[in-house]
Amino acid sequence: MKNKTCRGLLLSFLITGLTVTPCYAAATQNKISDVKSQKQETQSSLDEAQSRIHSLEAKKDNLEAYLTELDDQLSDLSENLSDLQIKSDAKQSELQELEKELEEARARQSEQYESMKLRIQYMYEKSNDSYITMLLESRNFTDFLNTAENIMQITKYDRKMLENYKETQQEIQAKEASVKEEQQAIEALQQESLDKQSEISDLMKNTNSQIETYQAQISNEEGTAKSLLEKISAQEAEIDKLIKQQKDEEAAAKRQAEEAAKKAAQEAQQKQPTSSSSKPAETTQSNASQNTSTPSAEPEEDAAEETQPSENTNSSSQGTYLGSFRITGYCNCSECGGQGNTASGTVPAAGRTVAMGGVPFGTRLLINGCVYVVEDRGTPYGHVDIFYNTHEEALANGSYYTDVYQLN
Repeated sequence: MKNKTCRGLLLSFLITGLTVTPCYAAATQNKISDVKSQKQETQSSLDEAQSRIHSLEAKKDNLEAYLTELDDQLSDLSENLSDLQIKSDAKQSELQELEKELEEARARQSEQYESMKLRIQYMYEKSNDSYITMLLESRNFTDFLNTAENIMQITKYDRKMLENYKETQQEIQAKEASVKEEQQAIEALQQESLDKQSEISDLMKNTNSQIETYQAQISNEEGTAKSLLEKISAQEAEIDKLIKQQKDEEAAAKRQAEEAAKKAAQEAQQKQPTSSSSKPAETTQSNASQNTSTPSAEPEEDAAEETQPSENTNSSSQGTYLGSFRITGYCNCSECGGQGNTASGTVPAAGRTVAMGGVPFGTRLLINGCVYVVEDRGTPYGHVDIFYNTHEEALANGSYYTDVYQLN
C-alpha cells in the first residue's frame, strides 16, 4: 500500500512537471515559428534582390561588351581617317603640281598664241602672194625646191604647235578634273568618317551613362542585400537564442520534475514509521513479525525507486544539461558542403569537431559519452552536426535525438 502511495506521488509530480514543460515549450515554439516565418520572408526578399542584381549585372556586362565593340569601331575609323588624310594630302600635293604644270602650259600657250598671232598677221598682210613671190624669185630649181620645203615646214610646224597646244590644254584640264574629283571623293569619305565617329562617340557616351546607371542600381541593390543578410543573421541568432531558451526550459523542467520526485520519495519514506506505529496494540507477535519483515522490504523498493533520479542528477553533474538535440553527421565532401577548414579556422577532425550555432567556438559538448568541440557552423542551436572522415560514415550515423551536456 505504501509502495503504491510512493509510486502515486512520484507519478503525480512527474505528470505535473511534464504538463508544465509543454506550456513553456509551446510558447517558445510559437516565438521560434514567428521568427522563422520572418526569416523566410527576409530570405525571399534577399533572393529577389540577388535576382535583380544578377539581371542588372547581365545588362551591364552586355553594355560593356557593346562599349568595347564601339571602341574597336572608333579605333578602326580613326585609322581609316588617318589613311584618308594621308591620301588627301597626297592628292593635294599632286593637285598643286598639276596647277604648276597648268600655269606653265598656259605660259607656253600665251607664247604660242603670240607667235601664231604674228605669223597670221604677217600672212594676212602679205597674203598668199608672198609665198608665190618667194617661189618665183628663186634663182634656180634647187632654190625653188628649198623655198617650197621651207614653206611646207613652216606650215607643218604651225599646225603641229597648234595641235600640241590643244593636246596640252586637254591633258592638263583632264588631270585637274580627275584630281579634283578624287580630292572631292576623299573629302566626302573624310566627312563620312567624321560623322560616323561623332555617331559612335554619342553612342559610347550614352552607353557609359547607362552603365553608370546600372552600376548605381547594382550598388543600391547590393546595399539592400547586405542589409537583408544582416537581418537574416540577426534572425538566425534570435532563432538560436529561442531554441536555446526552449532547450533550457525543457532541461529546467526535467530537473524540477526529478527534484520533485526525489523530494516526494523522501517524504514518503519519512512517513513510513508513523504509519507502522499506528497499528493496534492488540496485534499479535506473529503479525508484528510479519509487519516487521514487510517494512524491511519496502525501503529496499523505495531505495530502488530513488536510483533513477540520482542517476539523472549524476549525469547533470558532468556538465550543464542542454536538452535533447538532433544529431547528424557531415564530412568535407562537396555534397555535404565542406569548405576545407572549419568556420573557426581549424582543421576538422573526426571524434572532435562538431558544428552548431548559438554557442561560442570552443564550447565542449558531451554526447553519448564522447566529448566534442564546437568548431564549425551551418546548423542552428539544438542541431549538432558531427564531423566524420568519409561521407559513408556520415550517412551511416543517420539522424537521431539524444541528450547533450555542456562541459565547464
